Amino acid sequence: MFLFSCNEKKEETKKKNDENLIETDLPLMNLNLPEGFKISVFAEGIDGARSMTMGDNGTLFVGTRNEKQVYALQDLDGDFRADTIITLDTDLESPNGVAFKDGALYVAEVSRLLKYQNIEEQLSNPPKPEVIYDDYPTEFHHGWKYIAFGPDGKLYVPVGAPCNICDSTTVDERYATITRMDPDGSNREIYAKGIRNTVGFTWHPETEQMWFTDNGRDMMGDDIPPCELNRVDQAGQHYGYPYCHGGTVKDTEFGNQFPCEDFVPPVQQLGAHVAPLGVKFYTGNMFPSSYKNQIFIAEHGSWNRSSKVGYKISLVRLQDNEAISYETFIDGWLDEESQERFGRPVDILFLEDGSMLISDDFGDAIYRVSYSVDG
Repeated sequence: MFLFSCNEKKEETKKKNDENLIETDLPLMNLNLPEGFKISVFAEGIDGARSMTMGDNGTLFVGTRNEKQVYALQDLDGDFRADTIITLDTDLESPNGVAFKDGALYVAEVSRLLKYQNIEEQLSNPPKPEVIYDDYPTEFHHGWKYIAFGPDGKLYVPVGAPCNICDSTTVDERYATITRMDPDGSNREIYAKGIRNTVGFTWHPETEQMWFTDNGRDMMGDDIPPCELNRVDQAGQHYGYPYCHGGTVKDTEFGNQFPCEDFVPPVQQLGAHVAPLGVKFYTGNMFPSSYKNQIFIAEHGSWNRSSKVGYKISLVRLQDNEAISYETFIDGWLDEESQERFGRPVDILFLEDGSMLISDDFGDAIYRVSYSVDG
């Protein structure tokens, strides 16, 4: 059990949450949520649960980074707890990214993209995947990929920098970018540049602009540089890596080559080393109206800081398409006093009823966050 001191309001929130828990060994009573929200386990025992996507028939597909597996989860009785967990594949190279379109599941490995056609009709006997693209770099460092289909029907695929800090575009212009292509793997192009390692992006429900998180570089100290939340206003924009971080911090090795003013600054500087991954706009009707079209971010948490940070779900509030606040929505996966952790949030997905799913590759679980006026 991970315990830590907290104020009276947090204790009351924990008590309300504890009363609604489905039986689990995970210490969910340690999590702090705003009043009226509760969290439960949608599925556990999902080794290394990472990116999520939903099929047309309600199958939740989950990728992994180190486990080489892709899962299919079904809630057959509608009680918001997975009844069946099917392993679709077991020998893939870091199949972190998953996306769904027109009945097919797309899976991103390090250097190639796979397509499982008509997958929800064949869960008990999954088909051999079709390789739709196999020419991405093979380096594993930041090689795992988050993928998603945009409003334009294109498949968006990032290529992380193969290092902590380097000018990798001199080797291959695709490094430190987001690319996009047609669903059949054709017409690949670079969409955005100067991005160290994004493992989460989404599109504004009204403007259809892409928003993405980016993980700041390591080894510049505990508190710099900030991680980032960015917005793409037009294709081809450059976001600073490796020359400038967070819009204001010149890199110690490459910062003298170009001024920070040459690059697109983040919409919101995030905490240094918090490792922001999944990002989603809230478009449902369950949460209070103040959350509508606001941004939730899964902060995976630091690994190389003197004291850990992140390990939470953050909320960035917007006004006129600009960030006006950056706050904590759920925390408690990390005991700040003991520095012990029981979970690391990775991705966010919203169900049709407006509740939130959160994947956790350390606790090997998927959580569901719901809201009611009675708590």
